[in-house]
Amino acid sequence: MSDAYLALEGGRVLEARARAPGTARGELVFTTAYTGYEESLTDPSYEEQVLTFSYPLIGNYGVRDERFESDRIHPTAAVALELTDDVAEWLTAEGVPAIDHIDTRDLVTEIRDEGAMKCGIAAGPEVTPEDALAELDACKGMSEHTDIGAQVSVDERYVVEGEGEYDVALIDCGAKGSITSSLTDRGADVHVLPYDTTPAEIRELDPDVLFISNGPGDPANFGAAQELVEEFVGDLPIAGICLGQQVVARALGGETEKMVFGHRGVNQPVRDLRSGRVVMTTQNHGYTVSEPGDLDVTQVNVNDDTPEGLDSDELGVLTRQYHPEANPGPHDSLDFFDRVLELVDRPVATAD
Repeated sequence: MSDAYLALEGGRVLEARARAPGTARGELVFTTAYTGYEESLTDPSYEEQVLTFSYPLIGNYGVRDERFESDRIHPTAAVALELTDDVAEWLTAEGVPAIDHIDTRDLVTEIRDEGAMKCGIAAGPEVTPEDALAELDACKGMSEHTDIGAQVSVDERYVVEGEGEYDVALIDCGAKGSITSSLTDRGADVHVLPYDTTPAEIRELDPDVLFISNGPGDPANFGAAQELVEEFVGDLPIAGICLGQQVVARALGGETEKMVFGHRGVNQPVRDLRSGRVVMTTQNHGYTVSEPGDLDVTQVNVNDDTPEGLDSDELGVLTRQYHPEANPGPHDSLDFFDRVLELVDRPVATAD
């Protein structure tokens, strides 16, 4: 008899094995990454989502906290074909339900064909299919969380020191820790700021670069970060990663939309339109820029032509939809951070 169940929005209830007990609900998404399960589970962009691993064995090199991207696990639950005891014990200790013995190839195909969907999970010795269905019903009844930034951002600002060559104001909308380390490794002092930081606070700090981080959910829910871009474009170099690209585009006359199942994995091919070069990238997002506004599309996804890079030499803006810092994934695009800091010495023009 099964001791775990996964109820899908499309109507199916799947039997599974409980690896970490509890109940959970959320948007069911998948990642194709074959390594980096620690980084994925601690990535704030997965907040309020149920993360399915398409790779069959998760946990085959243990769990080490130096690989974490934040101080906690962010998905509401984890789903896999097989989870090792190390990962199961970590998830149990963190109070995050987990199930395995699911045909994840079939599940990922359903998400790919039907789109990201709501789900409910129940795991443990006393659970029934009705418990998972109750979680699904509760998830269906939830309104969109418009203040999700409050769950993933820092409460108070702090500084991670590099060599003091630059001051970067990193707006934490759910930032991965490796974004900070990628900047400090290049000599920058990184001021990590709450997602609702005001223009007055930025003026007081007087940074060299305004950097909008990755984060979960709809970029329309990060109005304070968008206001910062609107306020300082033309006065400060501006950069963004993932959700940060979407926020910057919206601030500069662009539009965003939700994707069917998003881009999540470490093998997304991106073509640079200027050089023709194709690189492999790490990605984790469910929204994309549909109209770039005042920015130029400089890179596109090879699979679906969605914008992967937006630039404006005139305005001093540089953004990427993928994660140049990787962790996990290929390091083909680490030079993005060098280019961001090079913006400091370039003249910029005031936006109309």
